[in-house]
Amino acid sequence: MSISAKQVKELKDKTGIGLMECKKALKETDGDLKEAVDILRKRGLAKAEKKAGRDVKEGRIHSYIHPGGKIGVLVEINCETDFVAKTDDFKEFCKNIAMHIAASDPLAVDRESIDQDTVEKEKEIFEEQAKEENKPEHIIPRIVEGKVNKFYEENCLLEQEYVKNPDIAVKEYVKQTIARIGENMDVARFTRYKLGE
Repeated sequence: MSISAKQVKELKDKTGIGLMECKKALKETDGDLKEAVDILRKRGLAKAEKKAGRDVKEGRIHSYIHPGGKIGVLVEINCETDFVAKTDDFKEFCKNIAMHIAASDPLAVDRESIDQDTVEKEKEIFEEQAKEENKPEHIIPRIVEGKVNKFYEENCLLEQEYVKNPDIAVKEYVKQTIARIGENMDVARFTRYKLGE
């Protein structure tokens, strides 16, 4: 089956992946766009996993002020090369992460970055709630564990639902971008400011 340039362009526009990779995926799927997207996503995520261990010593600090001027974000995002840090794709990624932080107000980048005293206080609260609800003693630890995991999902940037696509977590958006751009990336740190806080 011959693959048209229009099909290749449509797949490239949809995924952001290079023309040759798109053409190859379309050939493998006999022109089925949906299947080609799935193939490219799987390959891209596999490539992103391979890049995860590589050093990220370049990048940029991106600032975002939400319309109205009451919320602002500074975020440091690292990548492997200065060349990638200057690309429009990388800048767009930084902007999207900063906008997400402004909208979702995470406490930290990941689980390891959350203050353990905060987590311990949450555990105590969850345990007390379970006891007040007369839950059986033997299942309270499981209830607490489930609520702590939910707490992490709601408060860790990488585990939050990505505001521009709630079907995926922010960490999946990061992996997709790594696959598309071809370099390892890392959200190093951020600060969110809200007027009066």
